[in-house]
Amino acid sequence: MTTIRDVARLAGVSISTVSLALNSPKRVGAETLDRIQQAIKSTGYRIDPVAQTLARGRSSLVGFVSANLGNMFFGDIRREIEHQALDHGYFVLIADSSGRADLERALLERMEAQKIAGIALATNGHGEEYAAFLRDFKTPIVMFDQKVEGAERDFVGSDNPLTTTILTEHLLQLGHRRIAFISGPSGLHTADERLKGFIDTMAAAGVDVDPSLVTEGGYTRTGGHTQAMRLLTLRDRPTAIIGANNMMGLATLQVMQEMGFRCPEDVSLAMVDDVPWSNVITPRITMVVQDAQKLGELAAQRLLARISSPEAAAEPPRDFILTPRFVRGESTKRL
Repeated sequence: MTTIRDVARLAGVSISTVSLALNSPKRVGAETLDRIQQAIKSTGYRIDPVAQTLARGRSSLVGFVSANLGNMFFGDIRREIEHQALDHGYFVLIADSSGRADLERALLERMEAQKIAGIALATNGHGEEYAAFLRDFKTPIVMFDQKVEGAERDFVGSDNPLTTTILTEHLLQLGHRRIAFISGPSGLHTADERLKGFIDTMAAAGVDVDPSLVTEGGYTRTGGHTQAMRLLTLRDRPTAIIGANNMMGLATLQVMQEMGFRCPEDVSLAMVDDVPWSNVITPRITMVVQDAQKLGELAAQRLLARISSPEAAAEPPRDFILTPRFVRGESTKRL
């Protein structure tokens, strides 16, 4: 059976150099890496993942855990993390917690038992008990999109209050005052921050928020559909609706079409985050877009640094906050 020693001998390098090429190819010179790859091809050498895990105390896997892989926002982030991980010799184990904190915790514990190298986490947990769980977790974790206060972990995300501040200001400038807001789950970082952006912006403009127009859609299409239906059947319905994520925004547009409302002639609509093929949706929805690719890139870089660099591993946790981008569509109009 071919061994790593045979590869090293054929490539004319040390065993440690072959190991470095397998685990961190970017740290090996191009010419040396090419010789090693040719030697691997010639000998038919195959990595033994069990032996590799035993040798370095952790596997060549990194975890990716999110609450809803059906949302393309998370899909874009996952894709970038996968690319970065593969470039550094790691494969990505993907898990969907379905928005359940108990399932998320079980997934994290199972990954740690498998000696996974590190985890990129869009958490659905919150509160001090969950923060303590994450603080005590031995495996490196970088949180993205969702943050747990007090967890003392790196966080990569967008300026969430700004996402809804931008949308609310836009609607106010168009003359809207009865603005409805379909929020995410209460207690979740992005949901609370986006709701705060809306409330604070309305208050700064001197506009009272009608409590009946603020509702929770759970960040799901089903929840968004239910709440949009309720809002649009009110006697004094809103003139504009903000969906705090893309799933609820699309669900709201669907309800408008089902009920015979014209958008934006009857009701204006705005939402947070883009969706695939948004340029063929009629009307094109006004939105604030997060840079999912950059979020994934930063999360991957921070996680890989925590895994591979003792200096980075010893650094205190940091927050990396990106500025979202406003995209004006045809779904909002002046009153």
